[in-house]
Amino acid sequence: MTNKKYNVVDLFSGAGGLSRGFMDAGFNVVLGIDNDDSSLKTFRENHGHADSMKLDLFDHGNINKISEYLNGKNIDVDVLVGGPPCQGFSLAGKREEFDKRNVLYLAMVKVAQILKPRVVVLENVPGMLTLYNGEGAKRVTEDFENIGYKVERPRILYAPEFGVPQIRKRVFFVMTLKNSIKKNFNYPEPDLEASEYITAKDAIGDLPSLEGCSDYSLHQTWEYINKPSSIYQEIMRKKSEQIFNHIPTNHTQQTIDLIKLVPEGKNYKALPQEILDNRVFKYNEALTRYHSLKPSRTIDTGHRTHFHYKWNRIPTVRENARLQSFPDDFIFYGNKQEQYRQVGNAVPPLLGKAVATKIKELLDSEKI
Repeated sequence: MTNKKYNVVDLFSGAGGLSRGFMDAGFNVVLGIDNDDSSLKTFRENHGHADSMKLDLFDHGNINKISEYLNGKNIDVDVLVGGPPCQGFSLAGKREEFDKRNVLYLAMVKVAQILKPRVVVLENVPGMLTLYNGEGAKRVTEDFENIGYKVERPRILYAPEFGVPQIRKRVFFVMTLKNSIKKNFNYPEPDLEASEYITAKDAIGDLPSLEGCSDYSLHQTWEYINKPSSIYQEIMRKKSEQIFNHIPTNHTQQTIDLIKLVPEGKNYKALPQEILDNRVFKYNEALTRYHSLKPSRTIDTGHRTHFHYKWNRIPTVRENARLQSFPDDFIFYGNKQEQYRQVGNAVPPLLGKAVATKIKELLDSEKI
């Protein structure tokens, strides 16, 4: 691959997991757009010289502000990326076909129509391919084809196969501008087999246990008191001298006593029958304790259903970030709830990097 830096704009950027993946693959991330202040601060602080814009993309009139900004700085966009809010298609949502959030992807279509990036990457939940007879995927394909893009067949990528220590599936749509890109895009192939997956212990086993810690202040930092015990930990720690976002949660004693009863890799169903007879658990994954020798379950935004494989508490923001493949030098801003939400909503950077690397190969191979 060449050393050319291609410019990337990220719509619905959130904290910028997808952008971080592109940045790590050698792209120049120039702008992130979102409607959440804490996410935008996190984005700005973690993507080099990238700027950010707070815009409501339900209002397509705001799209002109993006092009005005880029034109004012004389920036040509090579790649447009984005993960439009997917609650209507998500397994965690109500699966409402006409949820207005399902049409936020149209903002990506409008931006692509104006900016004419050579490649567009749209990321979403796998349910987009199947729910309502795949109507969402059909709409995406037709709308991008109508503005001059070739739409590659969408591909579901499984995060553990790309070095992410978490069970997570995401679907990627890759669109290439017909009059600019002649070759076909090839999705990345898995790097790891099941026996090689990075485990929860591989990912977070070196972080301080927080046992006996009664300081719940938001801005405290920790030293690396344990040596890395895996290559993954070495990579995560490489550019960081301290541990940020590693704040304990003040659980009630009742919660701690319940967690103690759940064996590693099990959930509330493993509780004694007398407890199950007297309590109602609303979620299938309630009181899920991670297994140390397997990837974690999918990191969500609520953060109160999963627990550390060893310690009787929920994972910290930093532990969730590690399980999402965010390196330790990626610092999250906002209050604790906002930080958890940013991590849970993000595309794992290593998954983004896998896609970005193939896009860079494609762009490098095209004669401009």
